[in-house]
Amino acid sequence: MIRHLGTVRRAVRGGAALGLALVAGAALAQANRGPENILPTPAPSPTAAPLPAPAQTPAQAPAPTATATPVIQAVPVVQPTPADLEPVMTWSLANAQALLAVIEKIDAEGLIPADYQPADLRAAIAAGPGAALDAQASRSFAWLIEDVRDGRTRMSSRVQWFVVDPDVDVNPTPAVMARALASGDIAGEIAALLPTHPDYARLKAELARTPASDRVTRRLIQVNLDRWRWLQRDLGKFYLLTNVPEFQLRLTVDNEIIRSYRTIVGKPGRTATPQLAEVVEGVIFNPTWTVPQSIVKGEGLGAQLLANPARAKRENYKVTKAKDGMVYVVQQPGPNNALGLMKLDMPNEHAIFLHDTPNRNLFNLAQRALSHGCIRTERATELAITMAILGAGMKPDEAVAIVTSGKYTRVGMNRTFPVYLTYFTMASDITGKLGRFNDLYGRDAPVLASLAAPRQAWDGQRESTEKIIKLDNPL
Repeated sequence: MIRHLGTVRRAVRGGAALGLALVAGAALAQANRGPENILPTPAPSPTAAPLPAPAQTPAQAPAPTATATPVIQAVPVVQPTPADLEPVMTWSLANAQALLAVIEKIDAEGLIPADYQPADLRAAIAAGPGAALDAQASRSFAWLIEDVRDGRTRMSSRVQWFVVDPDVDVNPTPAVMARALASGDIAGEIAALLPTHPDYARLKAELARTPASDRVTRRLIQVNLDRWRWLQRDLGKFYLLTNVPEFQLRLTVDNEIIRSYRTIVGKPGRTATPQLAEVVEGVIFNPTWTVPQSIVKGEGLGAQLLANPARAKRENYKVTKAKDGMVYVVQQPGPNNALGLMKLDMPNEHAIFLHDTPNRNLFNLAQRALSHGCIRTERATELAITMAILGAGMKPDEAVAIVTSGKYTRVGMNRTFPVYLTYFTMASDITGKLGRFNDLYGRDAPVLASLAAPRQAWDGQRESTEKIIKLDNPL
């Protein structure tokens, strides 16, 4: 692998592939072997967990599926029926008391015990087994499951959140309740739905350390704990994750950062970067850029280039005028292309993607909310080569040859590679230190208001109804 490094360094200008020996070597090893062979074992994070680890399910109970890793894909979102949201099952006193014990300590997860009607559950327990206990315990359990699995904040308060969480499909409420009642392990079944990302445990530990008098910090932790519940429980083995307010992208294997990259994100306002969970389907080396009509026509670029062919040639634009008078402008591959030398193909209706930029000096700025919504990535060629190795099994020499050819080339992924565009204002930074990040787009306030208000019943809505703004301008 070391012999490839000199080739890459010479072929990719500006040191874009520095460190590729470490990244690609790990990538090649991990493609067929577990990461335990090449990654250090992370130190356990301190937690203040009120819930025990899930107990082994007895043979007579339905097999738990909480540990299944759902794959992000475009599937129809099924609207649950009322029975799916609040099933009523038979509860013993022991199971109801175990549920009450969990509810009374659920504030350690950043949730609010009063939301799950502990006083009513206590009264139903005192009255003994029967229809009233079944109804109340089922209701309290269903509400708690909804919030632990999917988040307490309803979609109306998740600004520009377009992620569809598949966890309810993997673990629908009736199935979770049936497992819990069959096994008697109420706490374990609830704990099995908590996010698995290490940052969730770090935030929980920080919440436990934060005094009740520091309400501002505690509320901020609550907001960001809930955001983890909005995502799928298990993010997958290989994935990319960018925290927009941090201006950083992580290439991650088994929740361990293999490499990080500074980013440039959308400017506040109409061009703010939305939150998405998509799948990288390919890496495009030496991309073309089809200039949007908002620039071609709206800003007059098409007419200017038609009138000045020398400028079109100098700036590497191909201009075509159709029979109907429509002008199309495509910038050809090259170092001055608006997308730089790399684009990750991650189809989505927002036209958001990760790409390179010819203006790499901007990565030196501390405040990098400068784009029209897309994520510009430093050392993008290094990232592209690494993705081609990890996701397509390509050899480093092959990837370097594609980069240096200057020709448009799309390398398809043969490994599922999710990418998460997230928004955390308190999270671990790329060094692992828990920190706070500026609320660039003012998205904390609606979540804070939602958490402060009485819990709203979940109606099964899983998709945002916000208007989609197509952000296809990398300039």
